[in-house]
Amino acid sequence: MLYGRFQHNIDAKGRLFVPAKLRDKLGSTFIAAAVMDHCVCLYSLEEWNKLQEGLAQMPMTKARKLQRYLSANAEDVQVDSQGRILLPKHLQQYAGLEKEALVIGAGNRAEIWNPTAYESDVASMTSEDVEAEFAELGF
Repeated sequence: MLYGRFQHNIDAKGRLFVPAKLRDKLGSTFIAAAVMDHCVCLYSLEEWNKLQEGLAQMPMTKARKLQRYLSANAEDVQVDSQGRILLPKHLQQYAGLEKEALVIGAGNRAEIWNPTAYESDVASMTSEDVEAEFAELGF
């Protein structure tokens, strides 16, 4: 599982440092994709394959648009010698990333957020909402 919260800058070339704690679980090559919530999701190759297998189990009438969207908005990224990945421009634009980025662990994936968008998203959840969700899950 991936967890933690890390704030880093994106350099002029679009490179972003991915913390070693997350890289250890993602691998040296992984997938960066626009999937949901206007953040960039980072998947290990294993988790990406699980996502693809799940789509393959769906009826083609439902899966084809999702598959098309995912394929067009996903990139292989490799970690350089300094622990950075190069984020493609279209993924930076999708997530509203400019200079600062918040990298968080989110269970089976990591996510890269515009820090302001993340704070806004989290602020929409009250502590009571969080408690109710956990209670509903049986925790």
